[in-house]
Amino acid sequence: MKTNRTIIFFAAILFLSFSIGNAWAFRCGSGVVGSGDSKTQVLMTCGKPTTKEKSCENRQYTTTTNKNSRKCGKKLEIWHYNCGEGDFIYALTFENNILTDETTEGRGKGKSKCLGK
Repeated sequence: MKTNRTIIFFAAILFLSFSIGNAWAFRCGSGVVGSGDSKTQVLMTCGKPTTKEKSCENRQYTTTTNKNSRKCGKKLEIWHYNCGEGDFIYALTFENNILTDETTEGRGKGKSKCLGK
């Protein structure tokens, strides 16, 4: 009897691990975007973001004979969607034009600027 419970437990864990992928996706109206989507796909599904910001990680500096130069190791762009009162501000992070991360950054304010919300 104990063996059956163990098998059921591990089967449930395995099932949940496969189904959790879309649990962290961002819903825009009737559409959903998630990691791996392009900026174009997100723009078509969610519309224009409330704000955009660009940043650089792993900045590299090189010095040549006559000048110093900077090179960005990893270019990031973060799109913020303010989904209004009673919802969140969602931050979608793009690396090389591909969505890599979705997070929340506090509560939204005012009227929703998210499609379908």
